[in-house]
Amino acid sequence: MSITDQDLVLEAAGAGAAVVRLHYGSSLTRFQKSAGDFATTADVEAEKAIIEVLRAARPEDLVLGEESGRTGDGVTDRLWLVDPLCGTLNYAVRNMLASVNVALQTGGQATVAASADPFTNEVFWTDGAAAYVRRDGADERLTPSAESRLVDVNLDPPFPNYGVFSAARMLADEGFIEQFRPRVVSTTLAVAWVAAGRRAAYVTDGHLRDSVHFAAGIALCQAAGCVVTGIDGQPIHTGAGGLVAAADEQTHAALLALIANQRPRKN
Repeated sequence: MSITDQDLVLEAAGAGAAVVRLHYGSSLTRFQKSAGDFATTADVEAEKAIIEVLRAARPEDLVLGEESGRTGDGVTDRLWLVDPLCGTLNYAVRNMLASVNVALQTGGQATVAASADPFTNEVFWTDGAAAYVRRDGADERLTPSAESRLVDVNLDPPFPNYGVFSAARMLADEGFIEQFRPRVVSTTLAVAWVAAGRRAAYVTDGHLRDSVHFAAGIALCQAAGCVVTGIDGQPIHTGAGGLVAAADEQTHAALLALIANQRPRKN
């Protein structure tokens, strides 16, 4: 291996971000995937660029891309998760809130990951031990902080736990209003922002194991020292699923209490 996994994930995310910037503001062909969900030329071309970088360096590895699916037939426990453009709808209407996410799982655990912001030229990344942001070739250690009290939530479906949890219901809870201020940027760049101290927390429903959207952000938050669990407080990818990534224990506990308010009271 002539390039380390750490350098490779940065190169791959950078290649995808370059394509996203190139296509921004252009006339984009849309490819319908499901009701309310589509990809664009930028998604497809960015994923192609990322996979080309990965294949050139690690031809035996498996790759799971949002647009191209699972590729590779090698016998390996190394799986690259690729989300070439998270925030496609934002991007399509010329809203500069998007990220390019790449993560490597080895034996089911993320070992390196990167979440690139194509428009600030920032890349949030982790080597599995610590988390950093790279700007102009220089790295700065990420430090989570709940000082802003800003909590980003995902309001997009699916909602597998809707009967006992809804992010929209949580936002209407007086306890939430008293403690936090909501934000909805509709891209998993916001998960990286929790690791960076730009959000106090991020909350979403859903089954997120092997998620191309969330793998990089979760790895960043864990490496930065955030408190990361499912919506029921259980270890991530177990129990009810979902995600509560918080900058500190106090914020995490407060959000779990608000989530618990939605569950039926036991007699």
